[in-house]
Amino acid sequence: MSGPPSAGAPVSLVVGFAVTGQAVARELVQRGQAVVAVDDGEPRADAERTAAAIGAQLVWGPSRARLAALAAGCELVVLSPGVPPSHPIFSVADPGRIVSEIELAASLATAPVVAITGTNGKTTVTSLVTEMLLAEGRRAEAVGNIGRPFIEAVGAGEADTFVAEVSSFQLAWTRAFHPSVACWLNLAEDHLDWHADMNEYAAAKARIWANQGQGDVAVVNADDPVVMKWAETAPGRVVTFGREGEVREVGGVIVAPSGEICAVSELWRRLPHDVSNACAASAVALAAGAGRDACAKALRRGVTMRHRIELVARHGGVSYFDDSKATTPSAVLAALTGFEHAVLIAGGRNKGLDLAAITRGLESEEMAGRGPGLGRLRGVVAIGEAADEVSEAFAPSGVVIRRAGSMGEAVRAATAMAAAGDAVILSPGCASFDWYRNYGARGDDFARVVRLMAGEGVGPPGEAGQGQLREQGGVR
Repeated sequence: MSGPPSAGAPVSLVVGFAVTGQAVARELVQRGQAVVAVDDGEPRADAERTAAAIGAQLVWGPSRARLAALAAGCELVVLSPGVPPSHPIFSVADPGRIVSEIELAASLATAPVVAITGTNGKTTVTSLVTEMLLAEGRRAEAVGNIGRPFIEAVGAGEADTFVAEVSSFQLAWTRAFHPSVACWLNLAEDHLDWHADMNEYAAAKARIWANQGQGDVAVVNADDPVVMKWAETAPGRVVTFGREGEVREVGGVIVAPSGEICAVSELWRRLPHDVSNACAASAVALAAGAGRDACAKALRRGVTMRHRIELVARHGGVSYFDDSKATTPSAVLAALTGFEHAVLIAGGRNKGLDLAAITRGLESEEMAGRGPGLGRLRGVVAIGEAADEVSEAFAPSGVVIRRAGSMGEAVRAATAMAAAGDAVILSPGCASFDWYRNYGARGDDFARVVRLMAGEGVGPPGEAGQGQLREQGGVR
């Protein structure tokens, strides 16, 4: 326990004392509030020192009774990202006093907020929108699940527009969150270990525009029927993107109602989902005040996403890609459709998702004549706690399946199945918490193993590897 709160000051309770919780505590103390923080993890000396430097009281692993007493004495209870619905804070605290960090930050912000959510692609789209606004001359900053914590950026007062990547976890506890532009990219099975069902998951996502007014804009995916249905609840103007949207690809060019933006051939990378992300980002940026020239400039320059189809190395004619950020079947499908032939490394800790959706998606692609479907897979290496589920998902397809007990074994098995010209892709479709602390650590371990094997065949970080991407309908 560190540092008593200041006597007589309003008291706030911060739940979770990692990076975001510490930023919340720091900002509230700077605004004259006393702060008590609670954390369910093991006591950490670095966190103790941070709490003392901030002037916050830090309580480790409080009992239910202790948590109830702390909450009763606080005017505000601020949730760090990812606090699960099973946490006792929700049964002991006054619901009217509970807010998420993004809601608190947005309420304190004096600059407009652009918010982006979705099962897949939100980090890429958030980054692209930020680059588009910067190209327009705005002092935009990416915040939330990307960049620094939202509330820290608000306290710095350096931005004239905040572009926030927000998750269903964060949105679920909002009551007044009000972005001027709110984008919902897509919906696929995810986080069913956290949400009760898909309807609850979708309802949390839809909170992104729940408090908008007539002068605000909701940007939605015209190709996603669930998102389009929920868009009927949006109070403001609705703008669509996608094959059937207002911002879309026509004849190899991304266009908006106001005119052409950029040729697909000029994009920094041209996988099918890259084109969709480019349309989404353009729609958001245009709604937030960027011009078409600024959008085009950012699309040509592109953004480098760590652990998202990131080329690690080439060795023996095989390219190795780190797609560790792909923690859902839909994200795995998005990655696989960019390659003619690949060996997939999949598994980890399943989040309650149907991994057979990967095979069904590939079968549907082949039946629709959009690509080779399961024929693109040389084999699958199953890893982690979900190895049995991965094997069961692919067994009916006849794809060769191997199991591995470590990342080193997985890379060796995948290499043995790959032919020259193929790609080996770590695209797990599952969370990382069985073997690793996060998906970044998993991707870094994959890269370490590959680079040790490849030796001098290491490619530069973030290289797109365009030569290994398959041609598909003019998209490469």
